[in-house]
Amino acid sequence: MLWSAFILGLLGSFHCVGMCGPIAFMLPVDRSNTTKKVFQIFIYHFGRLLAYSLIGLVFGLVGKSFYLFGFQQQLSIAIGIIMIIAILIPQNLFQRYNFSKPVYKIISKLKSRMGQAFKKKSPDTFLTIGFLNGFLPCGLVYMAVFGAIASENVAQAGLYMVLFGLGTIPLMTSAIYLGKFLNATLKQRIQKAIPIMVVLIGILFIMRGLGLGIPYISPAPATEMVSGAMECH
Repeated sequence: MLWSAFILGLLGSFHCVGMCGPIAFMLPVDRSNTTKKVFQIFIYHFGRLLAYSLIGLVFGLVGKSFYLFGFQQQLSIAIGIIMIIAILIPQNLFQRYNFSKPVYKIISKLKSRMGQAFKKKSPDTFLTIGFLNGFLPCGLVYMAVFGAIASENVAQAGLYMVLFGLGTIPLMTSAIYLGKFLNATLKQRIQKAIPIMVVLIGILFIMRGLGLGIPYISPAPATEMVSGAMECH
């Protein structure tokens, strides 16, 4: 299931360019020195990956508690259903009941810190901007977090979020270099593909939770595998 994180990040990066693109466009990179510019962009992405990994580790602890109590499969099914429902619910309903309101103060502080960082050009500036960027609210990050919670252990949850972040790097880097290079028609087509991909990933999580005995996609529960091995002996 780890590969689903990279695909979600890769397709979702088209959404990220729309949401976080302005931050990427405004990065105070040194455009006169190619080597320095590449290093600055690398540090920016490293900051984002660091933030995503920390988010994954935190929510991985939540998932681990479910795993210890034997609810890992039920959790995987529930997360798959939540992913699908989140896509099917009309967007205006989310806007009516904005769940981000309680954290608006935190978001404003993040944006204020980022604004201060944009005025500098030291290496830690790009690390700071990337790190803070990783904590800004984003629907696709929430989807990735659900995947991290369903991971089998904390380390895998952190890796899931890192792979999600790696998937966003190609297009986000292109945005820094090329700006708004995608035409409106292509953007609309890609935006339509993102919900389909999220639904497919949701179905995969449901199948994984059902334990249908399909290798790599829906492996049988560990208890069944152990009992099966005992019967063979």
